[in-house]
Amino acid sequence: MIVRKTLSLKSIYEFTGHHLTWLTGWMLLVTSIYYFTDWKFITLPWLPLSLIGTAVAFYVGFKNNQAYDRIWEARKIWGAMTNNSRKLATLIKHFRSEDSTPDFRAELRKQIVYRHIAYLYQLREQLLKPTHWEHVSLSWVFGSFNQIRRDKFFHQFKEELDEIACNNYLSKEEKNSLEGFNNKATQLLDKQTQQVQLLYDRKAINMMQQTTLQEVLNSFYDEQGKAERIKNFPFPRKYATFSFVFVCIFVFLLPFGIVGEFRKLGDAYVWLSVPVGVIIGWIYVVMEMIGDYSENPFEGLHNDIPMLTICRTIEIDMLQMIGDPNIPKPIQPKNHVLL
Repeated sequence: MIVRKTLSLKSIYEFTGHHLTWLTGWMLLVTSIYYFTDWKFITLPWLPLSLIGTAVAFYVGFKNNQAYDRIWEARKIWGAMTNNSRKLATLIKHFRSEDSTPDFRAELRKQIVYRHIAYLYQLREQLLKPTHWEHVSLSWVFGSFNQIRRDKFFHQFKEELDEIACNNYLSKEEKNSLEGFNNKATQLLDKQTQQVQLLYDRKAINMMQQTTLQEVLNSFYDEQGKAERIKNFPFPRKYATFSFVFVCIFVFLLPFGIVGEFRKLGDAYVWLSVPVGVIIGWIYVVMEMIGDYSENPFEGLHNDIPMLTICRTIEIDMLQMIGDPNIPKPIQPKNHVLL
C-alpha cells in the first residue's frame, strides 16, 4: 500500500513510463507516413473516434469502480479481523468462572492469544500465494517484471519477515501437526475452538462466556471466507479483457484522427499530433492499468492490502493486553510503501 499523499514523478514513470516508448513510436510512425507520403486517405473523421473514446472511457470507468470495490472490501475484511482480534484478546483475558484455577487459566489463555497471532500470519501467507491470473503469474515479460517488483517489496521488509519466521507462537508439535493440511489457517481456528471448549471443561469459563467466545471465533471463519472468495474468484475476465481490447483499439486509431485535425492548422502543425497523441493515449492506458492492478488485493504488489502491517498491529495490541513483555515494533513504511 502506497502511503504518501501524492506520487512522485519517479514512481509514476516506474509504473507507466515504459508505455510512453511504444506510444511515441506509434504516433511518430503514423505521422511520418502521413507527412512524407501521399497516403492522405489514412486519416479518420474525428466524430467516430471521439465516440469510441467516450465509450471506452465509460467502460474503463465502470471497470475501475468495480476493481476498487474489490480492494475496499478486502480492506474492510481485515478491518473486521482487527476489531474481532481485539475482542478475542479482551474476552480471553477477563472471562472467568468462580471456581477456575488461576495458573491453568492464565497459561491456556496465553496459548490462545499466541495461536491467534500465528493464525493471522498464516492466513496472510496463504492469501499471498499467486493464482494463475494475477500479474506475478503472467508469462513472458510482464510476469517476470511484476515478480521482480514483488520480490523487491519483500526484500525491503526482509528484517520484519525474518523476525516473524522466528516467532515461536506455536509449539514444534503443533507446527508439525499442521503439515499435510491444505488450509492451515482453518485448522488453527479449529484448534482454538478445542481450546475454548477445554477452558469450559476445566470450569475456567461458564457456558455463556464459551458461547460468546465461539461467536468471536466464528467471525474469523466468516472473514477468512470472504478474503478467500476475493483471492480465488477473479474479476470477471470478460470485463477485464474487453476493457484492455477497447483501449488498444482506441489507441490504435488515435493517431489517424489526430493527424488530420492538426493538418487543418497547417503542415508544420502536423507534428504536434505526436505529443498530443502520446498524452491522450497515455491517459487511457493508465486508466486501464489502475483498474487492472486493483483487481487483486492479495498479490504482494504496491496496491495491495498491507496485511503484514495489519497483522503486526494486531500482534502488538493482543500482546499488550495480556501483559507480554516481548512487544515487537510497528511496521514502518519503506520507500513510502507498507507491505
